[in-house]
Amino acid sequence: MTSRLDPGVAKLAIWVVSLGLMSVALDCQAVPSAPAHIATELPSARLAGQGAYRWFGLKIYQAQLWIGSQGFQPAAPGTARFALDLQYAHAFDGREIAQKSIEEIQKLGFGTNDQRQTWLAQMEACFPQVEDGTHLTGVHLPGSGVRYYRDGKWICEIKDHEFATAFFAIWLDPRTSAGQLREQLLGNLQNPPS
Repeated sequence: MTSRLDPGVAKLAIWVVSLGLMSVALDCQAVPSAPAHIATELPSARLAGQGAYRWFGLKIYQAQLWIGSQGFQPAAPGTARFALDLQYAHAFDGREIAQKSIEEIQKLGFGTNDQRQTWLAQMEACFPQVEDGTHLTGVHLPGSGVRYYRDGKWICEIKDHEFATAFFAIWLDPRTSAGQLREQLLGNLQNPPS
C-alpha cells in the first residue's frame, strides 16, 4: 500500500527543516571561536564584544574583547585575565602606536610623569610596525602586567601591574575617549550566551 503525503504538509515540512538548518548555520556564525593564542591564554574564551575605532570617520582598527571563565567586571577590570585584540586597517609605526597610547593614558590621569616616560619607552621597544590586517593582542595578566602578540606570535611582556591598568583603561575605563567602542566591547557582558 502506497501512501501519499499531502503537498501542503510536504511544503510545511520542507520549510521547517530549512528554517532549522538556517538557524543552526546562523548560530555557528554568531559565536566565533578564539584565535589559538587567545584560547591558550584564556581557556573557555568567549567574545564579550567588538567594534571599530574611527577617527574623523576613518576606520583605524577593529577591536575585540575576549574574556575567560572568570568573566570581566567593568568596576574591577584588573581582577581577571582577558585579551584585547586590535586588527589594524592602516599601516602604523610601533612608535606612533606607543605615543598615541601614552597620550591617552595621560588624558585619563594614570601614572606620574616618570612612570609615563618609562611606560612609553617600554611600549616603543615592544610595539612593532603594523600593516593593514595586522593583529596586535594585549593579554591582561592580573597582578602582573601585559603580554603582547603580533598576528598570534608572542612579541613581549611588560611586567608592571600599574601599566596594565593604565593601558587597558584606554578602551575600558568609563572616561575613555572611545566611549562608543567601550560600549560595544562590553556589550555582551549584560547578555552572556546561554
